[in-house]
Amino acid sequence: MAEVVLHIYDVTNSGSEKTNNTILQINRFFKDGIGLGGIFHSAIQVYGDDEWSYGFCEQGTGVFSCPSSKNPMYTYREKIVLGRTDCTIFMVNQILRELSREWPGHSYDLLSKNCNHFCDVLCDVLGVPKLPGWVNRFAHAGDTALEVAGNTAMRIKQAKTELVSASKVAYRFLSNVTSNVTNGSNGSQQRPGGTLTNSENGNVRLQGSWFKGLLNTSKPSSSTEIENKDEDANQQRKMSRDSAPLHHSSFG
Repeated sequence: MAEVVLHIYDVTNSGSEKTNNTILQINRFFKDGIGLGGIFHSAIQVYGDDEWSYGFCEQGTGVFSCPSSKNPMYTYREKIVLGRTDCTIFMVNQILRELSREWPGHSYDLLSKNCNHFCDVLCDVLGVPKLPGWVNRFAHAGDTALEVAGNTAMRIKQAKTELVSASKVAYRFLSNVTSNVTNGSNGSQQRPGGTLTNSENGNVRLQGSWFKGLLNTSKPSSSTEIENKDEDANQQRKMSRDSAPLHHSSFG
């Protein structure tokens, strides 16, 4: 059984000393200070003195190796022994060849397919625990936020589409009912249901305003409004009785 070691680096390859120092400060505060996470690069060492990781490149595989804890692009932080694997050196070499085909450099994504995701997959195949949560927590949080934002935007777009469709159906239905009643009272031949005249087609442009007004007027009346309406109706009936002429019956 071979030992599987995780090597962790602070990501300080921005080319700007100010930015690199800022990242170091972020990592010290969020990881060393409160244990939340940070911006890290990771690599896995198993059999031999090299570590294996994944990064961006325009052509070919993104899987690469270098002497363990000696990656010149980053600032070395620490190592963690994850466990021991039952895989032989031959099996590990075969696993790395397969992953090299499955992880091309151009598919690298900072939030959803980075070096930490690669190390998680490699650890899973080797049969050892995955990376501690704090190593890739920032990427997971960013990826989740983007997914939630995308799903929310899709739901809002779908809701708007369904609202417009419902407005059109309701408007056409009520327009046809009104037209049919009018034609029936005039003794005209009624049109088949679902058809619109040229005039009605012109009114389709008013559907948005009409449906907005429909939504505004469709809210339920409060108890006070209902009581006021009942009182007005009673007063109107009383006034109608008082003003009605008296009819005298004759008996013969």
